[in-house]
Amino acid sequence: MRTAAVHVAAGSLLLTTLAAAPAGGAPRATPAAPSAAELRGTAVAVARAAREGIEFGACPAAEGLPGTVRCGTVTVPLDYARPDGKRIQLTVSRVRATGEDPAGGRREVPRQGALVYNPGGPGASGVPFPLLGALPEWKRIAAAYDLVGYAPRGVGRSAPLSCTDPKEFAKGPTEAPVHPSEAYKQKRVAQARAYARGCAERAGDALRHYTSLNNARDLDVLRAALGENRLTYLGASYGTYLGALYATMFPSRVRRMVFDSAVNPDPERIWYRNNLDQSAAFEDRWADFRAWAARHDDVYGLGGTPDEVQRSYERARTRLAKEPVGGEVGPGQLQEAFLQTGYYDDHWPHRAHALSAYLKGDPGPLVEQARAYPEAAAEKENARAVYLAVECNDAPWPTDWAVWDRDNTRLARRAPFETWANVWTNLPCAYWRAPRQQPLDVRAGQGELPPTLILAAERDAATPYDGALELRRRLAGSALVTERDAGTHGVAGGPNACVNGHLEAYLLEGRVPGRHASCAPRPEPEPRPTGGPVRKAPADRPAA
Repeated sequence: MRTAAVHVAAGSLLLTTLAAAPAGGAPRATPAAPSAAELRGTAVAVARAAREGIEFGACPAAEGLPGTVRCGTVTVPLDYARPDGKRIQLTVSRVRATGEDPAGGRREVPRQGALVYNPGGPGASGVPFPLLGALPEWKRIAAAYDLVGYAPRGVGRSAPLSCTDPKEFAKGPTEAPVHPSEAYKQKRVAQARAYARGCAERAGDALRHYTSLNNARDLDVLRAALGENRLTYLGASYGTYLGALYATMFPSRVRRMVFDSAVNPDPERIWYRNNLDQSAAFEDRWADFRAWAARHDDVYGLGGTPDEVQRSYERARTRLAKEPVGGEVGPGQLQEAFLQTGYYDDHWPHRAHALSAYLKGDPGPLVEQARAYPEAAAEKENARAVYLAVECNDAPWPTDWAVWDRDNTRLARRAPFETWANVWTNLPCAYWRAPRQQPLDVRAGQGELPPTLILAAERDAATPYDGALELRRRLAGSALVTERDAGTHGVAGGPNACVNGHLEAYLLEGRVPGRHASCAPRPEPEPRPTGGPVRKAPADRPAA
């Protein structure tokens, strides 16, 4: 699903009537149940990793990490049915547990093992994760745990995937019609076919092995290589689906597991219907941003009502369609930039300022926030290639364009902001050349799995809240902590002390707050006439 971002139950209910079952001659799916060869291969790979371990040393300069972070590699089979065949290396990063009392006392904090993190995507790298240990919100956890990040298969230096020339991928300006014409749709269909063809031609037979099930197997190999008998894991966004697969496949090897902003793991929703749910939820978050901007019309001058803010945005889109700024920022770049308001509240002041400045004759802030930076093109294209490889391989998708067109034309009448951009991101899956799998039925019965913790923002759009409820239903003994009336994607270790208290109680003491707990929302961002600092755009959100 197009993730990095956001939620609302009404949108999910709406979509149950819109989403057609994948149709149109989808390729025969490979069963998700592992074969005997894959089971044996996983055991071989795990045993090998436990013997070899990981030799940590200086991180590659390209990672841009300080000397306090150490890096190494873990070797995994490309194909678990052939563990002695081709093998690939995954980049791993680590900062050792500090053992220091964050309160400044002399007490040494006992080490509890390694905390492994996956930031989602699929297509995002967790290699920078150990840096979080220096932040105040993470110091208690960093005292007790080695913080371990890694780049999953296909990502970064871990057997990287690419489907097209990154320079071509990042070109601007691009269009973003709210009601695309038939000619425009056919142009995007042709682009999707070409991208799918490029993935197949560049990766060859290896393409079929980039799947969520193999990601879960890789995670178990990493656990063994770290010398951990059981896994302590924090997954965000797509990382929650990966964690749920791991919990289903290897329940006895779970120590503690946190699901931050949960993907709906229902096999019937992986991944086509999840994307429809997501597009509906983004409409609600876009409304949240417009309402906030309207409350601060005295700062930004975009309008005193959400509808007036919408008209300001439409004026900018129309103007950019006629005359892109600097020859590189058009409606597509505008939409991509403002989609980030659905992910993170702290983007709101920055984006509102950029829109206001552009409409008043100063395009500088908008160009800074919306243009495609050539130095990031390869990373973005790699992220999209992995995203598509995993999701297209994971499940059957509709292969008839008429199904996509029908479902999304209906949805766009109610949710125009993100619907078609989401289609163009995922459409290569309709023309995918690798075999499809059937999604694993995620679930764990009572006693099969230790208690797990689910964290969710009630108005998250990238992973709508229904996903957290469904995951809790499927994993017996799990507990859900809800940040009420909030929509920022990813809540662990953020500014909400209540959420962080539950996270620490679980990771440090193994305590869960019963079946369901809730926290008040974080404060809304303060308006700033010049925008102010923002969080980096999520790596797990491919560009349209």
